[in-house]
Amino acid sequence: MSAVALVVLCVAAAVAGPMYFERFQGAGNRWLYAASALSLLLLGVAALLAAGGPGGLGPVAYALGVAAAAIGGGPATVTILRLSFNASHPDNHSDPEESPVLRGGAWIGVLERTAIASTLLAGWPEGLAVVLAVKGLGRYSELGQSGAAERFILGTFASVLWAAAATGIAVLVR
Repeated sequence: MSAVALVVLCVAAAVAGPMYFERFQGAGNRWLYAASALSLLLLGVAALLAAGGPGGLGPVAYALGVAAAAIGGGPATVTILRLSFNASHPDNHSDPEESPVLRGGAWIGVLERTAIASTLLAGWPEGLAVVLAVKGLGRYSELGQSGAAERFILGTFASVLWAAAATGIAVLVR
């Protein structure tokens, strides 16, 4: 069961893979929401399989857990950001993609999730605070823009939750 849990975890992350390629960016909410739902469903299945099976896969579980944490959280994070967009607010445009704030967020998210998974697996949960502090300081000057602080908080929470879940599955499988 442990190997199956890891395979399902990797498939959950692979569903997110196309999001990082230019031709899929801005491909529409239907594709994004479907990828997010499928990724989250597979993450849950992987957790159930990992909880019910014996461990013993060693460092491979950790390596795949970090990779799944890094890659897999993109669609879920972007879905939460799109669903939270309030088009009726006077400061917002009709489309959240017309004037995106916090450029480079997808790649920063990959690095953030990698760092979070790594610190948790290393047994240093305090590293999570360091990662989030560095991210906050790096974005500090941009957080005064309209809506930027909210996007920062929502994106960070979604990203951290995905990374923690993928890491937890890797720990269960180990």
